[in-house]
Amino acid sequence: MKNKLQKFGKTLSAMVMPNIGAFIAWGFITALFIATGWLPNEKLSQMVGPMLNYLLPILVAYQGGKIFGGDRGGVMGAIAVVGVIVGAPDYPMLMGAMIMGPLGGFIIKKFDKFMETRMPAGFEMLINNFSIGILGMILAILGYYLIGPFMAMILVVLTAGVDVLVKNGLLPLAAIFIEPAKVLFLNNAINHGIFTPIATMQATEAGKSIMYMLEANPGPGLGVLIAYWLFSKNKTTKDSAPGAIIIHFLGGIHEIYFPYVLMNPVIIIAPILGNVAAILFYSLTGAGLVGPASPGSIIAFLSMSPKGMGTVITLVGVLIAAGVSFVVASPIVKMAGDKSLEDAMAQKDAMKAEAKGIAPAPALATIADARLIVFACDAGMGSSAMGATKFRNRLNAVRPDIKVINTSVDNIPADCDIAVVQTILVDRAKNCCPRATVVEIGNFLADAALDNLYFQLATGDAPMMTIPEEEPSAPVQEGILKREGIRINQHAENKEDAIFLAGKALFELGYVEEEYIKLMIERERLVSTYMGMGLAIPHGTTHEEGIIKKTGIVVLQFPEGVSFGDEKAYLVVGIAGIGGEHIDVLAKVATALDNPEIIEKMKTTDDVEWIYNQLK
Repeated sequence: MKNKLQKFGKTLSAMVMPNIGAFIAWGFITALFIATGWLPNEKLSQMVGPMLNYLLPILVAYQGGKIFGGDRGGVMGAIAVVGVIVGAPDYPMLMGAMIMGPLGGFIIKKFDKFMETRMPAGFEMLINNFSIGILGMILAILGYYLIGPFMAMILVVLTAGVDVLVKNGLLPLAAIFIEPAKVLFLNNAINHGIFTPIATMQATEAGKSIMYMLEANPGPGLGVLIAYWLFSKNKTTKDSAPGAIIIHFLGGIHEIYFPYVLMNPVIIIAPILGNVAAILFYSLTGAGLVGPASPGSIIAFLSMSPKGMGTVITLVGVLIAAGVSFVVASPIVKMAGDKSLEDAMAQKDAMKAEAKGIAPAPALATIADARLIVFACDAGMGSSAMGATKFRNRLNAVRPDIKVINTSVDNIPADCDIAVVQTILVDRAKNCCPRATVVEIGNFLADAALDNLYFQLATGDAPMMTIPEEEPSAPVQEGILKREGIRINQHAENKEDAIFLAGKALFELGYVEEEYIKLMIERERLVSTYMGMGLAIPHGTTHEEGIIKKTGIVVLQFPEGVSFGDEKAYLVVGIAGIGGEHIDVLAKVATALDNPEIIEKMKTTDDVEWIYNQLK
């Protein structure tokens, strides 16, 4: 139950937390420029309504959609929430955004999963864009007619419930749940997932809300830390308390006092009673903040107070909470034994990780153990989408258990096992997902590293070719590709014949022993060497030393095409590789694939010299 609550609470707070800056901006504009503000300004106050009614819900919905469906889910959520906003124009739809955002992300994620094995190559961008447009429109219409009016009713009920608690003096009892929940790292979930949406609606009507004050008050934690500073028997704990006080009270990082509670769990009574006293005082005085105080610093807490006596009342409530908490905590700290703050800190870190759903994941033992492969480019829409489609279709027959997706390089999922990225993006990929194995490539459609990866995933074997850590900058060595090795107007009945011709050319030019031809055909039977765009790159399996005499490449042109499974190859590049000497030629081939005119001409031209110049 605790794990489920933590997961749910994390989801709620995760939609609001990244947007707290926008909430604070709205709060400052409200506090300063409305008619009862510090600097009343009729023109500037016109920003309050649009920010509350449109900006904040759209930001929250985008973040919620992104959590469930990545960048595409974020766009879906933003589209969908507009229907809810327009469908319930009299209420700020922050809670509606918390429904539409995740719903939009979930729907597009399911659609993308359905299309994984059905996506026609070359149509990725068209289908991706139109799917968001159509599904987002449908969800926005649903929000307008159903979810918007329904959420308006929910908000009316919740607000009425809060009013009943305030009028009957029961709101202080909320501290009984708030303070223990904070130590369980549900603080942001409660504050920004529940209190902030309700408080925001109240603030639009009354100009302030006590709901902003329930969790963010730094007083209860301050009292606990002062008690440890003055009365702890453990020197390390006693010496650490002053620094913790500064971080907690001025910096607003309440998590700093959680280990001090975990050392002596009974001490949780102190912040509970301190917050009960403060909430009671705020209820009696009609206090409230005009916007969320985040982080829970005394600076943020006071800056969101209403003009005039509101600031004094807010400060007095903080002092009441700190005083009561200190009085209750002091005898508990005096009676406590010499417990270790380090152990409590470790317990706090473990609980925090658990609350966030984080579990340490080991690096891959072998490439074949991978379960999630991510093709990542800068934007995550064009080249990586096509590369992922090609690789997924190619891999599905032999390893259907492996999931292949694409995304932008800055949004690689944390559970990614293998990230396939272009050379220039390697550092960004490692920073985004440090546990992943990064495969560095030059081209998403035709790259020797992808062929190596495919072979390892399919067979569990070691790489067929050694890819250097850095791509060579020197020109292709003389002799690796010869004019005699470029053979045009070839004909083959099947791929075995084509591979035989490529192997024979390698043998005739002195690159390999004749036995290597058999190894090339054997390799093809394990996994296809077809790379896409009419190109196949056959080569041998692991072999004994001496079978490859020297590195060499041959290029055979088949104008009529040769069937490689469901695709036809018009260019067959035979490889005999020692080290990474042949990589420059393969990089040239990959570059040529980016230019449709060059690759099409290469498939049919009679000009051997032209082909040689493109690849040398």
